Amino acid sequence: MYPTLTNGDIVLARMPAVPRPGDVVLVRWASRPAQLSVKRAVHQVDGGGWHVLGDNEFASTDSRELGPAEVLGVVRWRLWPKPGRLRRAPGRDTN
Repeated sequence: MYPTLTNGDIVLARMPAVPRPGDVVLVRWASRPAQLSVKRAVHQVDGGGWHVLGDNEFASTDSRELGPAEVLGVVRWRLWPKPGRLRRAPGRDTN
């Protein structure tokens, strides 16, 4: 899948928010508490964390490597460089 966002994009996120599978989310990993990342929510795991993946599966550091992430918010809009609403990915609404 082609990346929805790229490094340097400016986004607007709803915080706090309840994510659903397929949402683009702002996350933090316990092993990297100073780093915020934007990924796609796949499913919630035991303990309240989320399994998240990057849209570019071949060049993404995500839950496959770092484990479950804490979701801080749901990204709703890209403000720059191409303003627009971000939508849930089709076909990812399964558990």
